[in-house]
Amino acid sequence: METAVGIFSSRENAEHALEYLLENGVPEDAIVYLTRSESEAVILGKEIGGFAGGIAGGAVGFGAGVVAATLALIPGMGEVFALGAGAAALLALLGKKAGEAAGAKLTKNVDAEVLRDHPSAEDAEVFLNILKRNRSLIVVRTESRQIAETACSILDRMGISGAAAAPEPLEKKMRATSRPAGDGITVLELHGRIMLGEGNIILRDAVQDLLTRGNKKILLSLAEVDHIDSAGIGELVRSHSAVRKAGGQLKLLNPSAKIEEMLHRSMLHKIFDVQKDEAAAIKSFAASSHSGAAF
Repeated sequence: METAVGIFSSRENAEHALEYLLENGVPEDAIVYLTRSESEAVILGKEIGGFAGGIAGGAVGFGAGVVAATLALIPGMGEVFALGAGAAALLALLGKKAGEAAGAKLTKNVDAEVLRDHPSAEDAEVFLNILKRNRSLIVVRTESRQIAETACSILDRMGISGAAAAPEPLEKKMRATSRPAGDGITVLELHGRIMLGEGNIILRDAVQDLLTRGNKKILLSLAEVDHIDSAGIGELVRSHSAVRKAGGQLKLLNPSAKIEEMLHRSMLHKIFDVQKDEAAAIKSFAASSHSGAAF
């Protein structure tokens, strides 16, 4: 399963991205749009519904459950709206995660099997924190490499995280190397680009290998990474979630200037623990363990 995440501060950009996704054959059941703005959700739902019906000759398009904005009251956050075939299930996940954090329960009935099996289950906490920073999201999940490539191209062009133009192709392949840093901490150094295909898969496999070997404190060095696309953002979210699920911590180390700018524009620097100095980063693991890791 590939995940592409587009982060938006503008309804217009999000609207155009959704139009382009539909127009270029990304299935509606692979797309979910999340926002805290009721007016944004309602307006966008109506406009995208009309657009989807138009490109299908009025015969098919976004179904009623996609056009209509689904609402959930998220503990500690208030109203969150979603569009998409998987909107209700994802909102239930968001509410469940927030409810756990607040010691509360989601008021609506939720199918436990849906929550357990939903592909966004471990990523919901990250999505919640992006929404808290007044950003909206488009999440595309698909088993198809072709659809994932299409979605990445559109989200990279329209979203905040992909605002910078993609670099020219490189002959050098993405590499991941790891080394111990003491106190059970592993530095995972990435070289190249975290992009759909080889790059995001190498990151996924490297993190999973460390977790399998019991290495749960991971310092992800981004100094030699010069580009992250929307699939790369999705992979960072997946990696963060996988490490937290295993009871560990993942921190980002010394991102390049370009990557740091992307993290700030998308507000991801408020979500991931970003460290500039390796020695200080190593000490921060102990501090996080004593105080309780804050997300």
